[in-house]
Amino acid sequence: MNDDTKYDKLIADRAAHVFDVLAPRVSEEDMQRLHAAFELAKEAHSEQKRKTGEPYILHPIAVANIAAEELNLDANPVIAAFLHDVVEDTPYTVEDIRARFGDDVAFLVSVVTKKKKKKYDESKQIDNYRQMLNSVQYDIRALLVKLADRLHNMRTLSSMRSDKQMKIAGETDYFYAPLANRLGLYNVKTELENLSFRFRCPHEYSELVSLIEQDEKAQRERLTRFADEIRDVLEAADIKVEVKIEYRRPYSIWRKMQKYGDDFNHLKYRHFTEIIFDTPEGVSEKLMALRIYAVLTDRFKEKPGGISNYIDTPKENGYQSFHVKLLADFGRWQEVHISSRRMIRDSQLGCVASRNDDNIVHWIEKFRSVLRDIAKHGQNGSNFIENVVSSFYNDDIMTFTPKGREIILPQKATVLDFAYEVHPALGSKAKYARVNGFLSSVKAPLRRGDVVEIFTDADTHPNPDWLEAVVTYKAKKAIRTYLQSLPKPEYNRCGSCKPIPGEEVIGFKETDGSITLHKRDCPIVVKLASQYGDNIVSVDFKSDETLYPVTIVIRAVDRYHLFMDLVDCISNKLHLAIDSINTDTQDNIVTMHLSFSVHSYAELQTITQHIREIPGVDEVKRLE
Repeated sequence: MNDDTKYDKLIADRAAHVFDVLAPRVSEEDMQRLHAAFELAKEAHSEQKRKTGEPYILHPIAVANIAAEELNLDANPVIAAFLHDVVEDTPYTVEDIRARFGDDVAFLVSVVTKKKKKKYDESKQIDNYRQMLNSVQYDIRALLVKLADRLHNMRTLSSMRSDKQMKIAGETDYFYAPLANRLGLYNVKTELENLSFRFRCPHEYSELVSLIEQDEKAQRERLTRFADEIRDVLEAADIKVEVKIEYRRPYSIWRKMQKYGDDFNHLKYRHFTEIIFDTPEGVSEKLMALRIYAVLTDRFKEKPGGISNYIDTPKENGYQSFHVKLLADFGRWQEVHISSRRMIRDSQLGCVASRNDDNIVHWIEKFRSVLRDIAKHGQNGSNFIENVVSSFYNDDIMTFTPKGREIILPQKATVLDFAYEVHPALGSKAKYARVNGFLSSVKAPLRRGDVVEIFTDADTHPNPDWLEAVVTYKAKKAIRTYLQSLPKPEYNRCGSCKPIPGEEVIGFKETDGSITLHKRDCPIVVKLASQYGDNIVSVDFKSDETLYPVTIVIRAVDRYHLFMDLVDCISNKLHLAIDSINTDTQDNIVTMHLSFSVHSYAELQTITQHIREIPGVDEVKRLE
């Protein structure tokens, strides 16, 4: 059999498999359209080869198969999968697709077709991301077709040059794998991130594969015994289940090693035990999971605080299960996942599963609304992708208001993120918080299950450093909007000498036309004046409502009530808000560093004069 004959049979067999998968769930008319789409793709790509030397049509067939079999999509997305490269790589146009297969297929194909431009708005990659993400405002199926395309490309990436492998693997790890995760497509997400890891870090990947295989072999006997014991205990209680030991994949283990700073041998929970149950008619999944939990904890000791109830509080991507940690007879805590068959199926199919979970509907609508908001406010380039990634592509945590309202946030979110998620007005006035009843900074990170109470102050406003303390798009947008509304300062201040109004200052005109203020004795401006003297300008640096942080150093003879006298002078007489106080006493000599903010140099002089008059104070000077 020559190569052409061999490939003709392979193409026919693989296309037939796609049709067989779809036959039970599509109409005869749609089946005819599917055959027509395949024939068009086959004709359009007839002269093309893949890097492997295979006929190019094998790629669209593979993408169509992933869409049909692994993602369970219906006729139109599978037709679009057959045709996804036709417009980009052949003379056919979107209008040709529209004429033959209708508006819906034409839309899906247009979204996954990279637009060819002489000049890209940002970069080819960012423009492509934006194009795909914008499609979710109308229909999420286009993203699923693109994920099917990316999954097959990753499965066949070994035929590419190493630089191309790095580019495609980097895109996959940063964008596509997290996207699959947030759409609830656990299998797709896991395969994408592991394929990406394999091509980005081949040595680390190979080493972890080897370590997992060795550990699996070493642990097999006792883990099998543990699984058998679970099965027997539940069967004795008339509960039939499927029990499996699942090792985490290399990328998941590598990420945990990075997170906890452990090597492979000291990493906890390299594997987990999965218990899958069928739900009897008339019994809720939660009740069945709790029954299994009750039977198991009568036999095995349960780790305190080791429960994660994802049935009542699913992850934002829709994942549900009941996790518990049990002590095996060989003396090690084992992570156990208790899930119904429906939960397992939904974790694989995510947002395309046959279900109406409110949280998935809510998530997709949230995805759409934030994307519209980002587009409306002109976020571009890396900022656009960063905002999308921070908003959607981190594993989430569920937190609560004191009244029990659930607030879902990305990992590493802070109290400020929580406040802005509840309401922008609450975030902008947040002064401090209580997390689980304990006093907390608004910048404090949150953990799953935290109960957060926000306390506000009318005089509190967002500060520039808040931007570094938030991760969600909603919070970043609100803070930036406020900061951009503030009057722009007439001058920039030198970051070294930090002049304040009333001091002797001089200006230096920068290349962009802005003016930077320096104290006249600042070494930086002295050097600049010697080299770019024509850029030196006179300025009038007047005080306004702006506050400037300063630190003074106080030296005094220690005595009874000295500290209280200092605080009384600063807080009550001068009405200053103290940012920080640090004191050190040695041999009856007190050295105090006191930080606060002033409007002008004259105000600072008044303050230092008042402090000098306190009995025992010997020296007051500004810390330069």
